[in-house]
Amino acid sequence: MKTNRERTARDTARAEQGLYRAILSLRNEAECEQFFGDLCTPAELEALVDRWVVVKYLQDGLPYRKIHEITGVSVTTIGRVARFLIAGNGGYKTALKRLSPL
Repeated sequence: MKTNRERTARDTARAEQGLYRAILSLRNEAECEQFFGDLCTPAELEALVDRWVVVKYLQDGLPYRKIHEITGVSVTTIGRVARFLIAGNGGYKTALKRLSPL
């Protein structure tokens, strides 16, 4: 978090909610691609994509080292993703459940 901001916690929360509403307003993958292309640097987007790929491999039960070999993602990042998949806020699990074939 940036320490030199004059925004209150309430203003920060409102800004964060505004971002979530903007994401929820997108209607298809093309709009998401445009939005995230504008919002993120190429490196930031790559990091997000890497984490999502890791989630899928973890769900498939692949070991950390194998995931690293396949993706190039650091074992540290893989471990972090695994921790949040198991004991995070539930976001990964919700998305996985909704995207899994019926």
